[in-house]
Amino acid sequence: MTTLQLHLFNCIYLAISVIVAILTRATARRLIGALAGAAVCGLLAISGIALGERLSWWHMSITWAPWYLILLWIDFTLCAYVLLILWRIVRRFGWRGLAFIVLATSIIGPLRDYWYMKRFPEWGAYGPGVTPFVAIAVLYPIMMVVGYAVMRIIAGPARGDRLARALWKVA
Repeated sequence: MTTLQLHLFNCIYLAISVIVAILTRATARRLIGALAGAAVCGLLAISGIALGERLSWWHMSITWAPWYLILLWIDFTLCAYVLLILWRIVRRFGWRGLAFIVLATSIIGPLRDYWYMKRFPEWGAYGPGVTPFVAIAVLYPIMMVVGYAVMRIIAGPARGDRLARALWKVA
């Protein structure tokens, strides 16, 4: 992935995060929590990419220079919109919503990544066998749970949000 592509993705993710923050009526604490959670997810993702490279599960076209890694980490951090949407899902459906999303990411994540590699082979390639697929299927849910946990530590529980309905007013 080129530096220009990372800048383009950063602009797109920033715009999506701003729109989602407005649409979800995110408070400052929730937005800071989502950014912090996404930042931690970025560290996990970059670590996962490095581990997969070392174990020959995949090869990504990444420059391992510090400036590039910081730009990639910013890219992940600006994906805070994912955690803001997850926040609303957990607020509405509770732990069942969280469990569903975690399960869905373990299925959709690898399929999405394999599609990207097929569509953009210059970005990298996955090794043979099922191991890379399983590794991605494990990494995505870990990132979702850890990112949500960081956001919850900062912003508090979703049910405690000022937009949450009182139990006696459930329709």
